[in-house]
Amino acid sequence: MPITVLLVDDQELMRMGLKMVLDAHADLAVVGEAADGAAAITEAHRLEPDVVLMDVRMPVVDGVAATEKIIESGCPSRVLVMTTFDLDEHALGALRAGASGFLLKDTPPEDLVSAIRSVAAGDAVVSPKVTRRLLSRFLSEDPVPARAPEVLDVLTDREREVLEHLATGLSNAEIATGLHLSEATVKTHVGRILTKLGLRDRVQAVVLAYETGLVTPGS
Repeated sequence: MPITVLLVDDQELMRMGLKMVLDAHADLAVVGEAADGAAAITEAHRLEPDVVLMDVRMPVVDGVAATEKIIESGCPSRVLVMTTFDLDEHALGALRAGASGFLLKDTPPEDLVSAIRSVAAGDAVVSPKVTRRLLSRFLSEDPVPARAPEVLDVLTDREREVLEHLATGLSNAEIATGLHLSEATVKTHVGRILTKLGLRDRVQAVVLAYETGLVTPGS
């Protein structure tokens, strides 16, 4: 079965361009479109696509609010946010609302397709460098941990160590090198961390690490 995608953008030309890119791949199928966040919420519940490709800045209801509504409702769709600016605070708001990642609108077509496949498979798509910049900017404004550190007590010492490295924006390969582990072992640890903490993906794990004070902006 192809990966089903709902396109959400207030610009019709953008939606047309995205549809052309995705329709060129047999494993991807655009099943619907929406021009604002309110319509996105309705269509996400009606169609339950694998991935909602969500613009951030839209009329009626913006992409952050739409993402939050979709995720909170229990809809199985995963949200991949698209934004014009890599330091867009709205994009980070969408991540905190439950989006599985974000891309810049000038992302090359092949990277967009790869990102949709990754999100559909349960992974998260945010480059480590952008993750560090966004989280440091956002969370430095509220340095007091928003979650009790005790929520991490379910983790083993090694899992906490992996989470700490992950939260600084390192990839699995970089974590493996730093901890002298195999990349497969790191991937297993990340999976267990997500399961134990009830998180959807590594983006939420990064946010939780900051909110509990396990890491701090700039660390």
